[in-house]
Amino acid sequence: MQLFLVDYFYYFFQLKYGQHLKSEIMIEISQKVKIAESEVEISAMRAQGAGGQNVNKVSSAVHLRFDIRASSLPDFYKERLVKRSDKRITREGIIVIKAQKFRSQEKNRMEALERLRDLIRSVAVFPKQRTPTRPTKASRKKRLEQKTRHGRLKQSRKPASSTDGE
Repeated sequence: MQLFLVDYFYYFFQLKYGQHLKSEIMIEISQKVKIAESEVEISAMRAQGAGGQNVNKVSSAVHLRFDIRASSLPDFYKERLVKRSDKRITREGIIVIKAQKFRSQEKNRMEALERLRDLIRSVAVFPKQRTPTRPTKASRKKRLEQKTRHGRLKQSRKPASSTDGE
């Protein structure tokens, strides 16, 4: 009975104020970037592979789909995700993740969300820029000595040339 009253209260609040009282679950990417869980489409399916009779009866695997272009991510993240060459990202800009590591559907769901979060976080990290350096004088001398030594070795392998005019 009490649950019914709570649901009725939420329904009444929605009608009167046009707002949801229940807060939506957010997936935190960084301190400033969060995506709503409603942007992620999660469906359950049967897991593949070995597992006995249970694998054929229970839908424990999770199939996650996330549309990059339709998401609330900042443009910087969207551009870098779409440009990234990753087999989990389709040409249409949809991230597809399949999780079936655990027997529990909830654990697989959490793992899929964690993998999505890691993928989005990975595009925020800039690769360290290489600073060009010149080889030292000692390393140039060492390289030339190695070349000379290798050339002499190759010369010693050649057959002795005869100067007899035959």
